[in-house]
Amino acid sequence: MSPPRRYVLTGAPGAGKTTLAMALRRRGHQVVAEAATDVIAAGQARGVDEPWNSPGFLDAVVRLQRARCDAAGGAVQVHDRSPLCTLALARYLGRPVGATLAAEVDRARRQGIYQRQVFLVQPLGFVTPSAARRIGYAESLEFARVHEQVYREHGHELVSVPAGPVPARVALVQAHLRRLTGPPVPGGEGGPGPLYFT
Repeated sequence: MSPPRRYVLTGAPGAGKTTLAMALRRRGHQVVAEAATDVIAAGQARGVDEPWNSPGFLDAVVRLQRARCDAAGGAVQVHDRSPLCTLALARYLGRPVGATLAAEVDRARRQGIYQRQVFLVQPLGFVTPSAARRIGYAESLEFARVHEQVYREHGHELVSVPAGPVPARVALVQAHLRRLTGPPVPGGEGGPGPLYFT
C-alpha cells in the first residue's frame, strides 16, 4: 500500500491559509488542521497570555503535529503547516532548535513524509489580529520570508498561491493537486489548468 501523499500549506500569519484549508475540507479534501493555533488556545485557556514564550511551546506544537499527521486518513492529504513551519517559527523567535523539533524535521526528511511541492499562500495585504496572532503586517512579511527560506533550504518546490478570492485559491490548489496526483481529486471540476501556475 502506498503511503499518503501529504501536501503542505504554508505562508505568512494572516495570509488566509487556514481559511483556504477549511474551504478545501468543505470540497471533500482530507485536511489536517494547524497545531500551533490550538496549542496557543490551550495555553491561553490555562491563563498563559503568550504561550509562544513558554519553554515547552515548540515541543508541544511538534507533538501535536506528529499526532495529527499519524492519525490522518486518505491517500491525498492537505496539511495546514508542517514541522518545517515550526522550525521557521523557532528561527524567527530566535529560539534554539530542541531535540524534539530536530528529530521530527529529520524524520520528515528521511522518510519523505511531505511532498516536495509546498503551497506558499501569499499575503493578502493586511493582517487581522487575533488572540493567537499578535503580529503586524511588516512582521508577518518577514516571518513569511523565513518560511520560504526554510522550505527552500530543505529542498522543497514552492507553488505560489496569490492573494485573491477564496474560490480562486481553492481552484488553483485543486488544479495543481490534479496535475500532481493523476486521478481526480474531490471537487476537482471546473478549476484552472497548469497554465495558471506561477
